[in-house]
Amino acid sequence: MAVGTAGRIIDAARAIVTEEGAEAVSMRRVASAAGITPMAIYRHFADRGALLRAVADDLGAQLRELWVAPDPDADPGTLVHEQLRRFLDFALGRPRLYRFLMIDGWARARRYPQDFRESEGPAFARIVDLVADLMARGEWRADDPTEVALSLTAQTQGLVQLYLSGRMDMSEDEFRALCERAMWRLIHGVAIHGVAAGHGHGPDGLAGADG
Repeated sequence: MAVGTAGRIIDAARAIVTEEGAEAVSMRRVASAAGITPMAIYRHFADRGALLRAVADDLGAQLRELWVAPDPDADPGTLVHEQLRRFLDFALGRPRLYRFLMIDGWARARRYPQDFRESEGPAFARIVDLVADLMARGEWRADDPTEVALSLTAQTQGLVQLYLSGRMDMSEDEFRALCERAMWRLIHGVAIHGVAAGHGHGPDGLAGADG
């Protein structure tokens, strides 16, 4: 976390984002909340965009600590669903912050795959670590941990975006249960015996899930 005057400025801006969204952030309002003059902010942040990007980076660093590292003694289902629960707690519990980080684009621009493979992002690094650990333990088949993690997270993020935009007519509890079921289907598959012959292809265009 940032410290000193810069830290106070970031804390003030983050509080506004949390309560009202990024559009409510102005340099004058942040200065008032931080107890400094508007001009003093410019000694630390060149403009409003720079301040919001600093808020996003600081928030991302804090959020990463919410996601636990893989527990070598836990079963795969518990590990995956614990991470899913933590993600939903953040996305549904602080929707304005979620939009700010994940949708509005104020977080530092990241590009797949280079930035993702370098474990940039509040939660993604933990998911990659978890997937790699499950593969090393022989619980999941060997594959690219980053691509598998992307598949897992993209599904949930898509569902959350639909829910927060008001396009899913269900309670939060019902939505959480849907996410749990969707994750189960993604992990375990929906075909009875892998990919049916002639109806799909595995990696690199090979028929069947196992080649």
